[in-house]
Amino acid sequence: MTEWIAAIEGTPAASTAAMGLALAAAFLHALFGALQKGGVPPYAARTAIDSGLFVLSLPVALFLVPPPRGIEWGLLAGAVVIHTIYKILQAETYLRGAYTVVYPVVRGTGPLFTVIGAGLVFGERFAPLQWMGVAVLLTGLFGLSAYNMRHVTAGRATLVPALVLAVATGAMVAVYTTWDAYGIRTTPDPFTFLAWFFLLTAIDFPAAAIARRRFRPTLRLVRLGLIGAVVAWGSFGSIMLATRLDDVGEAAVLRETSTVFAALIGWLWLREPMGPTRLGLIALIAAGALIVEFAG
Repeated sequence: MTEWIAAIEGTPAASTAAMGLALAAAFLHALFGALQKGGVPPYAARTAIDSGLFVLSLPVALFLVPPPRGIEWGLLAGAVVIHTIYKILQAETYLRGAYTVVYPVVRGTGPLFTVIGAGLVFGERFAPLQWMGVAVLLTGLFGLSAYNMRHVTAGRATLVPALVLAVATGAMVAVYTTWDAYGIRTTPDPFTFLAWFFLLTAIDFPAAAIARRRFRPTLRLVRLGLIGAVVAWGSFGSIMLATRLDDVGEAAVLRETSTVFAALIGWLWLREPMGPTRLGLIALIAAGALIVEFAG
């Protein structure tokens, strides 16, 4: 796999592979959301998933990839700090606001800030038509949040702080996407960065839970942790590889089609109603991502 990535870097095949990886990341992210249906508390869910990630990543990091060297350790240390802040913000957002309202805001602000950050860090530039695609995607995401807000009755008293936290979480999505892209581009073997990234960023929540004696694993949490770890490896791993092979901003926008996949999974698998308004907003999200990808 490493040899294949090295062979296609800088070729047209890399752009095609990056698009496939970003879409795979979007689908897996949506699948993970569907697996969590049922109301597991955010901190318990995060602790279970991180525990699963640590168990899954430890043998890979120790035995299957070359060890990090030099600046790579500093990049991994930075990733630990950034992702810890992101996970705390995400949990606090979900504690205060309805998932269907705050999630589109997080996913909408994330790619917008990432495109700006990628321009500053990597010198990427979007064409005017691509910016129109970003506007279309954001219209769909924020419109979906506003539509869902009209139908939410519980937790309305904390909705404003939840939305503020959602924007802050989206900003951290942009920070970690840009940082991780720099890290995986700098590391000669991308799977060294991935394995050690998943191992080190999975320590914080389980360690805090053990120290506070607050985490009691149940069969449901163990199952969520193991399945979530596999899906997280696929989702985060795919998007990071996509940012190594192609533009960071384009990959970040394509990843937000996770909202489209989530709606389709909810409709086809969970039998959730779609309705013409939601269908139209989801179509805008898909159209915006397609415009960004093919106008580049």
